[in-house]
Amino acid sequence: MRIRYMLLHAYGMGGTIRTVVNQANAMAAAGHDVEIVSVVRRRARPQFPIDRRVEVTTLVDQRGGVHADSVGRRIWRRMRGKVVPRGEFAAGYFTERVEKAVIDYVSALDGGILVTTRPALNLISARRGPSGVVRVAQEHMNFATYRESVRRQIARHYGRLDAVAVLTGTDRDTYQRLLPGTPVVRIPNAIHTLRQTPSVQENPIVVAAGRLVKQKGLDLLIPAFAQVVRRFPDWRLHIYGTGPKKTELSALVGELGLDGNVELMGRTPRLDEKLAQASVYALSSRFEGLPMVMIEAMSHALPVVAFDCPTGPRDVLTDGVDGLLVPPKDVDALAGTLIRVIGDRELRLRLGAAAARTARDYAPEAIMPMWEDLFTELSAAPRAG
Repeated sequence: MRIRYMLLHAYGMGGTIRTVVNQANAMAAAGHDVEIVSVVRRRARPQFPIDRRVEVTTLVDQRGGVHADSVGRRIWRRMRGKVVPRGEFAAGYFTERVEKAVIDYVSALDGGILVTTRPALNLISARRGPSGVVRVAQEHMNFATYRESVRRQIARHYGRLDAVAVLTGTDRDTYQRLLPGTPVVRIPNAIHTLRQTPSVQENPIVVAAGRLVKQKGLDLLIPAFAQVVRRFPDWRLHIYGTGPKKTELSALVGELGLDGNVELMGRTPRLDEKLAQASVYALSSRFEGLPMVMIEAMSHALPVVAFDCPTGPRDVLTDGVDGLLVPPKDVDALAGTLIRVIGDRELRLRLGAAAARTARDYAPEAIMPMWEDLFTELSAAPRAG
């Protein structure tokens, strides 16, 4: 099969990029003809390893600067596109030039499968994609977190797609009600491998990872860890990732006197190694799609303490069996639960062992056949006019 995966920025960091690259690599390894289409490019090299059999195409190269055109520079800067709704989280990327590049690429396709990976791209595929192309929308965030302007456009246009793939049962039910007659399937993201080094629960380290943005709730985790430090002063919190909240979070660490206990570690290409060296994984998100780094932590036999946020953690974890859930945004409850698992190594070992078993459900060997079956079924169906 000819499969094209379209990402906003395939050269960047983030859970969606990581999981889509994993999927493309697995499909290429299975013998399919695979291409990753990066709408924009702002780095020299991808941050995640891409199989040499996967073709990578860029639509708008912005390595010289977002508005680096020598002709019409100011026009591109002022004018936004007209298809992507303003409420889309990445709407700022879609200048008129960028949106036109995506429309031109999508409308010129002839056959094969096109998988788009965020509402902006899904909407362009729905509205401008040829009927001879199998068009599949991947939703990596839960529907309720989108702004009203985006939800309206989804309800209006997603029915033209051949299928919508979501990560959780909650979203599957939501989209089925919203799009009667359109196939909606739940296919979780796959982790890249199960062959991981398990934590031996010897290092006094709690790990969190993700973009330094409000969604990830690190401004809630750091005060919670301040309470942990009062009970366990030798424990440390390592936060991996970059983002616009770095200065604010660094200031919070200083205000709470946690400079020796909380470290913003930045980006790392060796996250698996860092997870294996930790003893607890903490997830403090205000909302999620499906938290893949959490599942990767589980594959290292790490116990998870997570906010019971919409959606994701409860779709993966069974509270008290392979992780512990606490009420959303409750800093004291998060602190108390971290204190509980830090103080009980046997509990950590039990939760971690169960977490590693749960992670098997997200192995490529379990997930990729779901995609192959879906693509085969859709390819065999008659195309709508």
